Amino acid sequence: IAFASSLDQAGPMARTTRECALMLEAISGEDEWDSTSAQQPVPKWSEKISTNMKGVRVGVLKEAITDKLDKDTANTVQKSIDTLKAQGAEIVEASVPMLQYAVSIYYLIATSEASANLARYDGVRYGHRSEKAPGSLDEFYANNRSEGFGAEVKRRIMLGTYALSSGYYDAFYLKAGQVRRLMRDEYMKAFTKCDVILSPVTTSPAFKIGERVNDPLEMYLNDIFTTSTNLAGLPGMSVPAGFSAGGLPIGVQLTAKHFDEQSLFNVGEALEKSLNLEKRVPHVI
Repeated sequence: IAFASSLDQAGPMARTTRECALMLEAISGEDEWDSTSAQQPVPKWSEKISTNMKGVRVGVLKEAITDKLDKDTANTVQKSIDTLKAQGAEIVEASVPMLQYAVSIYYLIATSEASANLARYDGVRYGHRSEKAPGSLDEFYANNRSEGFGAEVKRRIMLGTYALSSGYYDAFYLKAGQVRRLMRDEYMKAFTKCDVILSPVTTSPAFKIGERVNDPLEMYLNDIFTTSTNLAGLPGMSVPAGFSAGGLPIGVQLTAKHFDEQSLFNVGEALEKSLNLEKRVPHVI
């Protein structure tokens, strides 16, 4: 189901970095039936992975290292930085000031595009059809969409519809797209000083189901590091890096320049081999 057309991206999940590279080789490449696919050759990433970190410049995202990080997450990120430094990587500071607007931009663009994409799920062409007998055509659509969508989906549709409505399109969706480009430019500037940017994946380990359902803003803010990578259209990878005191997994995010997935796999495997997490079994909560 299309959610946000300019943001939707399929990516592999695998047990190891090398397997992830193999999966990406299988799913990448130009598709003559897909105008959005890149006309780029697909390298043999899995065969070229190098764990030699000497001379590799790893940029630590300045805006991501804040007191808003969970203690276990902050410690895991620092351990990853120390691990790469010990292997010969050059640790430098990377800055993307526009990161503070990432969640706002993302949810304006994502909800606007979701509102348009989900309009087809009206119970006639696609989606749930209510068994209630409608008194009018408007009621028919209202019943179908009210029953067919959950609370979070409805919230996003309403936010998106508002952002696209007459008089607000320029102020919200169009402006978000312009700021998105500025953020991309800041990433490009950061990559002149480093090969890979390292940051947390989320601000904390996984929270309990329903724990933040009454505070959508807090829930959305947990996406700040992943949404910024997505907005800039950059390749990103989450690498397991440790566990919380409660035994929950914590990862670090690696981000590289466009079409430089090889750098992700190199640094990812270097971390994977050094941290050796598969030998640790976290205790059950």
